[in-house]
Amino acid sequence: MADDFDISRIDDVIHGRIRLGIMAYLSGAGSADFTTLKTRLQTTDGNLSVHLRKLEEAGFVAVSKRFNGRKPLTEASLTDQGRDAFVAYLDAMAGLLPER
Repeated sequence: MADDFDISRIDDVIHGRIRLGIMAYLSGAGSADFTTLKTRLQTTDGNLSVHLRKLEEAGFVAVSKRFNGRKPLTEASLTDQGRDAFVAYLDAMAGLLPER
């Protein structure tokens, strides 16, 4: 095993399955509405709301709420801090793998 193996480098905020899915999806899409995220991640409204809030509190995701006509629209996007944190997370995960 590598001497630099350090599990503490894994960001616990990102590491949960739904939060990781949000970060991964937004890193490619840029932004997404609530319904798209819910469908792509196959989760419930309540579960997605909780995970988005945790990422928003960490500064990784920006959530905006507006109306499209009379219908509420919630949209999430990755912040610059979130993009940096996601890249660091992926680097940390890669660092746990043995070199080939």
